[in-house]
Amino acid sequence: MMLFDTHTHLDAPEFDADREEVIQRAVEKGVTRMINIGFNRETIPSTMKLAETYDFIYAAVGWHPVDAITMKDGDLEWIASLCKHEKVVAIGEIGLDYHWDTSPKEVQHEVLRQQIGLAREIAMPIVIHNRDAHEDIIRILREEKAHEVGGVMHSFSGSWETAKMALDMGFHISFGGPITFKNAKQPKEVLAKVPLDRLLIETDSPYLTPHPFRGKRNESAHVALVAEMAAELKGISVEELAEITTANTLERFGI
Repeated sequence: MMLFDTHTHLDAPEFDADREEVIQRAVEKGVTRMINIGFNRETIPSTMKLAETYDFIYAAVGWHPVDAITMKDGDLEWIASLCKHEKVVAIGEIGLDYHWDTSPKEVQHEVLRQQIGLAREIAMPIVIHNRDAHEDIIRILREEKAHEVGGVMHSFSGSWETAKMALDMGFHISFGGPITFKNAKQPKEVLAKVPLDRLLIETDSPYLTPHPFRGKRNESAHVALVAEMAAELKGISVEELAEITTANTLERFGI
């Protein structure tokens, strides 16, 4: 199989003791490529280092909504300069997060709008983080003409109605470990409806660990478990699911 983990955080401190072993386990599971996400002042440099160290690891760089309040003058220009790097394939993860009360909503909105504007300016896809902000995320994506660049709705947790609006703007929909949870009725129903040519898979490791490892540290090798469940929901073989989602990712990010 040729699996592509489209969203991982291999630079996280949770991997400091065994990062090389974690990456090797992913390779042994058939994960041929990964996109590591740099989302603030600390993780952007470590993400770039990973992308420069491993030829099969790519980078996305952006400012996470939880950290929006820490974004300073010059940071947008920093992101823009990094987007010229051959291994940077997207601006992200960016978006809205109404669960963690760390950045005021108006600050999150402005930081998101600025980054969509940059993406349009340099023709770069975006990776969207959306937690408990479905209505506002769709509204801002529409207002800022995000359809001009498209991108990915990462670790999608919304309704089919929200997914359809994102699809209509040219976005791909990505699913991770939660689709393997026994009580995950809505994510499974949404995945079943997403067209195969717009479907991506991910881990968001070290978070959102799939069954049967839920509660433990997630890692990129577990994208195979996501692929297995996605294939079951789509009624196709896991090999076909892996082939399709990898092709989708290569096209979406211009790799």
